[in-house]
Amino acid sequence: MKKIILILLLVFNVGITIQAFSQVFDSPPRDGAWDKEHSKDRKVVPYAFVREADVSWYTKIWRVIDFREKMNQTFYYPDESIRDRVSFMQTIMGGLKEGSLTAYTDDEFVKPLSYDEMIAGFERSDTTQLERLDNPGEFYDTILKISLDPTDVKQIRLKEVQFFDKQRSVMDVRILGICPLLQVRDEKGELKPGFQPMFWIYFPDARPIFARTELYNPRNGAERRTFDDIFQKRYFQSYIIKEDNTYNRNISAYKTGLDALIEAENIKEKLFTLEHDLWEF
Repeated sequence: MKKIILILLLVFNVGITIQAFSQVFDSPPRDGAWDKEHSKDRKVVPYAFVREADVSWYTKIWRVIDFREKMNQTFYYPDESIRDRVSFMQTIMGGLKEGSLTAYTDDEFVKPLSYDEMIAGFERSDTTQLERLDNPGEFYDTILKISLDPTDVKQIRLKEVQFFDKQRSVMDVRILGICPLLQVRDEKGELKPGFQPMFWIYFPDARPIFARTELYNPRNGAERRTFDDIFQKRYFQSYIIKEDNTYNRNISAYKTGLDALIEAENIKEKLFTLEHDLWEF
């Protein structure tokens, strides 16, 4: 009887020890002086309701955010994810992989793409020589598949609608979609100056993920913003590449070089003047 009791006590103690060790390994030490709960439990602030009858004017704008500009570097870094921060593209790829985001072929958001279809479209192949293990000194050609590198995405394209709501007497902007732009590589795998669109994400579907993803704040680490904050507060630098028009064409279709930049500024100035004139008595 005593032996049975000792065996039961030993098994019980071993179980408690294993459980304690598993809890230690499942929950890593806190990386800070307090538990950070604000961002991970944050909810999306809903948009103000807009009736069609209250929209007296609207237009659609396409613009580009370049991560290489100083103000936009929080989108690109860290290039490798760390415990409390990830880059914008890592956030997008994670959402696509787990199924909480859907990729679309264009900015009409009609034809969806599966994660495997999207990845297959941007995998690269490279031929290299390997040495045979059974016959040292003899080499053979083999084809290697190189997966998509998120750091090759250095720009994103936004599609947004800008409108005047006469009920609230405000000029408002709503982002509709986001398209990552992948920097092109040549046959040798070297980066080239051009960019190619990858897929489109419907922005309202991505807001819950953006609201829970923190960004680094160089001025105050205790007041970290999220990707949703950055977009809603317009805390980014961008330039216009298209305004809704009769021919459905980009600025680059009829302007090049410096003329294209001037045309983009003209559109920006036109929108500013329109909003200003609404309040002129």
